[in-house]
Amino acid sequence: MQGLTIGVHCAAADPKGTIAAIVAAERAGIDVAWMTAGGVAADSLAVFAAAAGQTERIEFGTSIIPTFPRHPLALVQGAVVVDSLAPGRLRLGVGPSHKPAMEGTFGLNFDRPLEHLREYLAILNAALKEGKVSFHGKRLHAEAQLPAPTQVRVMASALRPNAFRLCGEVADGGISWVCPQPYLRDVAAPALAAGAKAAGSAKPPLVGHVPVVVSTDAEAVRAAATRQMGFYPRLPFYSSMFQDAGFPEAAGGEFSARMADALVVHGDEKAVAARIRALPSFGVDELLAMILVIPGDTTARDRTLELLGSLAKG
Repeated sequence: MQGLTIGVHCAAADPKGTIAAIVAAERAGIDVAWMTAGGVAADSLAVFAAAAGQTERIEFGTSIIPTFPRHPLALVQGAVVVDSLAPGRLRLGVGPSHKPAMEGTFGLNFDRPLEHLREYLAILNAALKEGKVSFHGKRLHAEAQLPAPTQVRVMASALRPNAFRLCGEVADGGISWVCPQPYLRDVAAPALAAGAKAAGSAKPPLVGHVPVVVSTDAEAVRAAATRQMGFYPRLPFYSSMFQDAGFPEAAGGEFSARMADALVVHGDEKAVAARIRALPSFGVDELLAMILVIPGDTTARDRTLELLGSLAKG
């Protein structure tokens, strides 16, 4: 679809299944295959390196690789491999993740996450775009020389205004996650633009994560959304974002039907296509579609992927 890049979150029970999902996305016409990397899940860059040999065109995006557990130069090593196998096709999305995950899983001190992210991005940008880095900050240090610069685009996750401003200032894009579309329009896009203006650069793309499914069963969609996203209001950063977006029930950790309706794009093919075509009016430059799983509906994912692919083809 002209003007809107279409990406899909690809996931499966194992890396082989994820690679198969990436291959299927390319065949459908999707522009970008996105992967998450929580806990000890399969390493996104390793999966993309393997998928590079089975694909020709589709781009790869990480949304996101947490910054605290891995030094940026360790991440550069993996990004260089993917870029060498699939030149110009990697969007390296990083972010601090959240305190429960970083402290509970890794035992790391989740301290001043945006300060840490700013320094992390500085190292990635220098190493991957200039081919060398000499950085000594408050939190991170890096001295390295690469054989050559890469074509990797460095992006970052964002949830609140300060994070979107940071992305506008120093990243090649800001990636949202479970943010209602009016919040993207009223908060995320202006903050991204303000960061770019402060840096004297053009506004980078806003990648809007949007749950999508071709299904006219509204109750089944709400139930599926609650099962798959109902825990987000119990995370402090997400709870604050939802409250800012006009959902006070998130203060008590509730994921309401009203929130599900605000997040999920659903309906028949015509209705879903119309809402996706309207995303640029909410400041979204690129769609990161998470296809909602509807238990008992064995064809919903295929119908949704086919529709997204047709929109990507224009």
